[in-house]
Amino acid sequence: MMNNRYLTTMCFIACIYASCKNPRHTKNDKPYSEWGTYAGSKEGNRYSSNEEINLGNVSKLKVAWTYSTHDKDSANRSQNQCNPVMVDGILYGTSPKLKLFALNAATGEQKWLFDPAKTDTTSNADPMAYYKVSRGVVYWQNNNGGEKRIFYSVGAKTFAIDAETGNPITTFGLNGYLDLTKNLDRDTKSFVAGTTPGVVYKDLLIVGTRVAESADAAPGHVRAYDVHTGKLRWIFHTIPHPGEKGYESWMDTAAYKKIGGANNWAGMALDEKRGLVFIPTGSVGGDFYGGLRKGQNLFANSLLALDAATGKLRWHFQVVHHDLWDRDLPANPNLVTVMHDGKKIDAVAQITKFGYVYMFDRTNGKPVFPIVETPVPTKALPRESPWPTQPIPTLPQPFARQVFNPEDVTNRTPEAHKEMLDKYNLVKNRIMFTPPSKEGGWIFPGFDGGGEWGGAAVDQETKIMYISSSEMPWAQVMIDVPKATNDNSLKGVGQVIYNKNCIGCHGPELKGNGSSYPSLVNIGAKFKEEQISQIIASGRNMMPSFKQIAPEDKKALLAFLLKLPDAKAAKALAKEPTTDRTASTKTEKKVVDDVPYTMTGYNRFLDKDGYPGVKPPWGTLNAIDLNTGKLLWKVPLGEYKELTKKGIPVTGTELYGGPLVTKGGLVFIAATKDEKIRAFDKKTGKVVWEAQLPAAGYATPATYTIDGKQYVVIACGGGKIGSKSGDEYVCFGLGE
Repeated sequence: MMNNRYLTTMCFIACIYASCKNPRHTKNDKPYSEWGTYAGSKEGNRYSSNEEINLGNVSKLKVAWTYSTHDKDSANRSQNQCNPVMVDGILYGTSPKLKLFALNAATGEQKWLFDPAKTDTTSNADPMAYYKVSRGVVYWQNNNGGEKRIFYSVGAKTFAIDAETGNPITTFGLNGYLDLTKNLDRDTKSFVAGTTPGVVYKDLLIVGTRVAESADAAPGHVRAYDVHTGKLRWIFHTIPHPGEKGYESWMDTAAYKKIGGANNWAGMALDEKRGLVFIPTGSVGGDFYGGLRKGQNLFANSLLALDAATGKLRWHFQVVHHDLWDRDLPANPNLVTVMHDGKKIDAVAQITKFGYVYMFDRTNGKPVFPIVETPVPTKALPRESPWPTQPIPTLPQPFARQVFNPEDVTNRTPEAHKEMLDKYNLVKNRIMFTPPSKEGGWIFPGFDGGGEWGGAAVDQETKIMYISSSEMPWAQVMIDVPKATNDNSLKGVGQVIYNKNCIGCHGPELKGNGSSYPSLVNIGAKFKEEQISQIIASGRNMMPSFKQIAPEDKKALLAFLLKLPDAKAAKALAKEPTTDRTASTKTEKKVVDDVPYTMTGYNRFLDKDGYPGVKPPWGTLNAIDLNTGKLLWKVPLGEYKELTKKGIPVTGTELYGGPLVTKGGLVFIAATKDEKIRAFDKKTGKVVWEAQLPAAGYATPATYTIDGKQYVVIACGGGKIGSKSGDEYVCFGLGE
């Protein structure tokens, strides 16, 4: 029988061995001290209880390490919007070409790198096909502490990767991945991709998807897969099937067979204790004309509360009825506990693109503050049937301006004011929720604002929400879908295809609108025919795939874009991988053919010098007390130095990326066009630290502590709104 001294010695040796396996990190069990999921926690609050970095020492922050996979594409403005996760001292994230990496989170030293392009054995596969967007990854570990997996998406593939080795788990799904185009309960050839990561509940991986914005979009159903095998466990139809709740909200009883969208692309939040997953959805495919989808259109533009184990609907709330303005719910909701009327309420708060925050009791969907169905304009295009009311929350107070009046037009210079006032007067409607028209209307705070996919941060002690907001007017002007000329050539047919699929982003004259929607005029000077064919098939950055365009139609589109002879267009098509040559189903094609109106383009209201045509601020950081619903402070976020030098107060810039808030009294955020990361005093909104980044940090930072030292890391991908591209992660820590 072993004596006590021997047992004590053996236990001591075992403990030393266990600690030596990862000597750099002792796991911190303090709540909210790690960053083990997208947005910091499954509740989605971007909050950290770490306080080694605080108001008293934040000025001493220095670069601790940088990391790059060296795969940015400056010529084509690659991006990186990843919010990485950190578990047991290892940081997991993605690169601009969506390579997945594991790093020592304290030093930035690479442990392994997985390249999804090397898993594609398709002949003639083009690396451009992998220029997709990923905002993060999902970490999973089984209950006995053994197997560890990373789930992450590259286009339509969601991979299962061994977190220890970086190798695919070949027993999962289709030899290591899920095909998100399958298991949708409908035949579709349209674009489907994973962007923002889902969540894990017990042994279920719950995922949403990005789908096309066009009328032939795939359905955006939410699905749950077995984390071990990749088998489908449940599906929730966001466009209801017969017999399901919400089916009656569509006047066309066959809508579920042909209408798409209503997808969760923005992330989700999980109440693990109650087994509830909260899922925000986007608009219906064919964003700006609803004559083919009359009705309220459930469950588009809705916050869903689903039973995480079964996918059954517990409750829902639709924040925009019959959306005609692309008012997707843009970020994961925040799960918070607030005091209201003297009672504690476990609530869910949802930010929006139009500056409102909606709050509900998460157990039953009852609004925390009253929400009023308010009459809105209904004069619309022929065959359209706008919904007569929209739900407006009385509180919390809006965090963005919502009406763009003549007195709000820029006065940066007298010349800019006159130029932009003349342009302003060409667009007639300024009331929010005015139906799209040929007279035009203002979308303000913008198609990409106020709140966006960077999401909100909520302090778990004070219940104060921090939100970044862009305030950029965009003009929404509708036209008849242009008819082709009498030219029956391939080019003439190609113009028809362009008008149906491309005109909304690139405009009737192919001129586009800024770097986000580039001009296609003389596109042949930049790309070869086969490259353009591949981009159409695979998408690029934020451009979705249009592989549903039939091969003959794509040949015609190439002839139109490049003014090619028929034979040369066919030759370019022949170089495209045959596996990419899918075509729309007959139903999808008919829906596109029936759309009579289109938007002239995504038109930012910019002056000739590239500045917003509205008075500042153009980007803000906001603090809202969720207990009272009151806006506590608003400060500009981002700077144009050349304007500051002229004596113009700091204006803010357009923003892409969210904040994180810490117990140390700080709000960290990058997100700005001026390529900086900043720390704000969370009580006052005063800037207390800033640092220059190698490229704009259009992502949300993460923070964690290793061996008592706190780090803050940000992906610096740039690439949007004219910014240069980058491929570095920059990590900050306190200097010695």
